[in-house]
Amino acid sequence: MVGKSSKYVFLLAAVLALSPAGGLAATKKVAKKTVKAPVVEAPEAAPANKPVVTQISAAIAALKADPETGRQINGVCAACHGDSGQGGKKGEYPRLAGQNVEYLMGQLHKFKGRNRSNMPMFPYTEERELPDEDIVHISAYLASIKLDTAYPVFKDTDDALTRLQATEKVLNIPRSEGDIEAGAKRYKSECASCHGHTGMGKRAVPMLTGQYTVYLKRQIDKFIKGERLHDEDEKDTSKELLSQLKPEEIRDILAYLTTLDD
Repeated sequence: MVGKSSKYVFLLAAVLALSPAGGLAATKKVAKKTVKAPVVEAPEAAPANKPVVTQISAAIAALKADPETGRQINGVCAACHGDSGQGGKKGEYPRLAGQNVEYLMGQLHKFKGRNRSNMPMFPYTEERELPDEDIVHISAYLASIKLDTAYPVFKDTDDALTRLQATEKVLNIPRSEGDIEAGAKRYKSECASCHGHTGMGKRAVPMLTGQYTVYLKRQIDKFIKGERLHDEDEKDTSKELLSQLKPEEIRDILAYLTTLDD
């Protein structure tokens, strides 16, 4: 009997050991549950002296833009730049719709870092008003807006509001005075390598096609005066490209640009 009892005791111990309720198996399961996932180190922040485009590219990869959030943020921007980002006052405020997303982000970061001066933008680009994640949302939203260059054909049943909203999204820059052929040659030799052959820009380089001539001329004057940097690699503004161009050459380039959105 003692032998049999001993066998039963050993058998019971073995069952308990294999049971999920206790013993070694339970210990193993608990151990599995408490194993921590490996910690993934966050990438180091880009040094402050790195080009802003590098930081922007990282932001685009890290943050997912929310169109609805961007639309809501644009409610503030619309007071000057229009509901559809079409700009305002015939170029007093630039067109933002369809602009390259990295360029928009770069300029907002410059306004925010006070590396680009513009008094109307000052209160709207403080951290509490425009955190970095909102820069992604609003830039992506504005970049996604497509403005027509020809007025739509309306149906007799279209009401006044429908017609107004449709025409507000049309932006065709009026022809500017100048020698278009000469401007085309100068643009293609001096500007196209960065801004593209059709003036649509590349990544952090802005789109010029469809931008107000008045606004472009004002920014060119600021570049020439050194109030803004056109070529950030060239610190000597006297050697900068725009400073080398004659006024009539700039006029002709602007005249050519007004033909690119037709």
